Amino acid sequence: MSKYGNQRIMVDGIAFDSKKEAVRWQELKLLERAGKITGLQRQTGFVLIPKQERDGKVLERAVVYKADFCYRDEETGKDVVEDTKGFKTKEYIIKRKLMLWEYGIEIREV
Repeated sequence: MSKYGNQRIMVDGIAFDSKKEAVRWQELKLLERAGKITGLQRQTGFVLIPKQERDGKVLERAVVYKADFCYRDEETGKDVVEDTKGFKTKEYIIKRKLMLWEYGIEIREV
């Protein structure tokens, strides 16, 4: 059991951080088979702040947001970045804001 009460679960041979995330994966797979969405990916990383180096040494690691799911909504023609949230941490809220600032992407929270 994690700090926020979610429990890791295996579906289709894939480990998910929560049951909610696993259920959403199954829903998205059905939508993909139906042709409603395409290009479904999970755990896609977006660099929000690059690593900081000086004299070949890493002073600060990169800040990366990992989206639960990314896909193209064929109805709207738009790319979607989606996160299944049970609890919004302060870290997540900052990363959500940085995604909008850096990439112009509004994260769809499910």
